[in-house]
Amino acid sequence: MDNKQQIRDFVSRFVRGHDLGDGEDIFATGFVNSMFAMQLVQFVETTFGVTVESDDLDIDNFRSIDAIAALVERKQGAAV
Repeated sequence: MDNKQQIRDFVSRFVRGHDLGDGEDIFATGFVNSMFAMQLVQFVETTFGVTVESDDLDIDNFRSIDAIAALVERKQGAAV
């Protein structure tokens, strides 16, 4: 399973009844809250084996499935 699919599966558990596009703003949907944001950071760290640093905690890094996947790719690339 690719990174985007794993992220999509996780986010879809919180955004029910809405078919979220990969580029769609997760937070603008109104389905998620700040607690979700914390869970999302933990999911990214645990699932992809990366550390989300303070500098990474920019809403733009988590705004969409595409943005989260790009963050993961950058972090994984930096770890190599």
